[in-house]
Amino acid sequence: MVSAWANKAGLTLGQVKAEEKSNEITAIPELLELLELHGCIVTIDAMGTQKGIAQSICDKGAEYVLALKGNQGTLNEDIELYFQDAVEQDFSIAAFDYHTTVDKDHGRIEIRECWVTDDIAWLSMKDQWANLQSICMMKNQRMIGEQQSEETLFYISSLKPQAEMIGEVIRKHWGIENSLHWVLDIAFREDECRKRKDHSAENFAMLRRITLNLLKQEKTCKRSIAGKRLLAGWDESYLEKVLFQA
Repeated sequence: MVSAWANKAGLTLGQVKAEEKSNEITAIPELLELLELHGCIVTIDAMGTQKGIAQSICDKGAEYVLALKGNQGTLNEDIELYFQDAVEQDFSIAAFDYHTTVDKDHGRIEIRECWVTDDIAWLSMKDQWANLQSICMMKNQRMIGEQQSEETLFYISSLKPQAEMIGEVIRKHWGIENSLHWVLDIAFREDECRKRKDHSAENFAMLRRITLNLLKQEKTCKRSIAGKRLLAGWDESYLEKVLFQA
């Protein structure tokens, strides 16, 4: 299943089932076609970083920030080598916009650094990507007690080189895991669902997302999503409030 998540609204906008013996690459264009995206910023994991998908996003009047890995030919390698050179020369090789954030919570410290540039004239395949405007390096450091981890990721974008904006967009994309997938697993036990016959898996996945949308929009109860589910099962008046919100 491929889902479209509206981060600001905190809602699932749609979903498409990947065909058997296929993957998300074929389902993403179908999902994009269903959505009104004008003025939005679309983020997709590296598997969905495809030239046709970038073109579809731009055709819908939207912008994109797409993650890179090794499935785009030499694009990821070329950009990684470029930023390695930039680091070695203290970012003097071109104009870079830079932004950093530091979050501290319960003994955990997370530092995120974002460098963005529109210096892409050297990039041999730049014209193959619709409206490509900038490339980005995101460095994430996490410290919990004496444990420390570090990760560096690379992105392409149709946005102008604004590190604060692009860094925030990337951070919000990571939040999908907690806001959608983790909630579906913990509150709805989606990963334990064994429904496979015919369209049952797709239908129940859709019902879970509709239910999650309704529970998120109901603001009078301060319980967790799992708590709201239980209350809706126990209290018919609350169930009606969830289903028929004004």
